[in-house]
Amino acid sequence: MNEHTTQQKIALVTGANKGLGRAAAEQLAALGMTVLVGARDAQRGEESAAALRAAGGEAHALTLDVTDAVTVQEAARQISEHFGHLDVLINNAGITGSGQVSPTDATDQIPSTVELDMVRAVFETNVFGVIAVTNAMLPLLRRSSAPRVVNVSSHAASMALTSDPDGPFAALLPSAAYTPSKAALNALTVQYANELRKDGILVNAAAPGYVDTDSNNHTGHLTPAQGAAILVHLATLDAGGPTAGFFTHDGPVPW
Repeated sequence: MNEHTTQQKIALVTGANKGLGRAAAEQLAALGMTVLVGARDAQRGEESAAALRAAGGEAHALTLDVTDAVTVQEAARQISEHFGHLDVLINNAGITGSGQVSPTDATDQIPSTVELDMVRAVFETNVFGVIAVTNAMLPLLRRSSAPRVVNVSSHAASMALTSDPDGPFAALLPSAAYTPSKAALNALTVQYANELRKDGILVNAAAPGYVDTDSNNHTGHLTPAQGAAILVHLATLDAGGPTAGFFTHDGPVPW
């Protein structure tokens, strides 16, 4: 990683070596930001960063496992050393808990029979990992003139939508792991936003839609680029933009 001036916009995207995270990284790089590709696998992270550079962007790989405090702290140290600040944090890394299956086949998520270890693993990444990364990066974000935090959530996190027996989620299997983890992430988003609004740090949750990714066995109908658009929009809000919100490309999503 090279030294940059404080005027250079620096963005960190976790889980950015593929799918939605990589698409967000590509779009941020296209806007002229220096993108840090957070990935658990160093080789895959470097391959993704190299592809972004080959396309004309400025990108660097950063080994980062959101469930590993050592890599989280080391990532923050490297960003501080090489860039001095952070302007954008997109907390994208997440797991469903069920592996590479369609949500309609995720029978291991059914509340009455779910394995607690699986629920714990999902929360470890989707909730606790976001806390760990956000807290580690806050000192760097506070050095930015326009810090933005985007937490990647899901329409499934909306209790208004999922509780409607005639709504769009009525046909899906109940989930005791992924869906509650994203609802918890939404609540966490609001609490961070409430704490940080006085500092000018805008914190929002994004519902990218049903994106074609490994996590749903490529059953989604949106491309990663389409899904990433709302992440990038929230990452580039002006000073008068919203905070403590939950948005998709069509606007606010009901809690």
